[in-house]
Amino acid sequence: MSIKVKCFASMREYLDLSELEIEPGGVKNVADVWLQVAGDKPMPDNTLCAVNQTQADHSFIVGDGDEVAFFPPVTGG
Repeated sequence: MSIKVKCFASMREYLDLSELEIEPGGVKNVADVWLQVAGDKPMPDNTLCAVNQTQADHSFIVGDGDEVAFFPPVTGG
């Protein structure tokens, strides 16, 4: 199986990808997922993360079949 990774809005441009599947081996949490897809690009401090469509922090444990999403901060007026 795999972990599905999605990037939205400016995160899509920053990482140059919208959707990707990665193997779960060696991936324990959201921060590890970021390292797999971003390589040497640092995660911006204000990045929002979600696992299976529920907001999660960088230490949230992920597993086989999960969906991890990265979003820029959302503002409105």
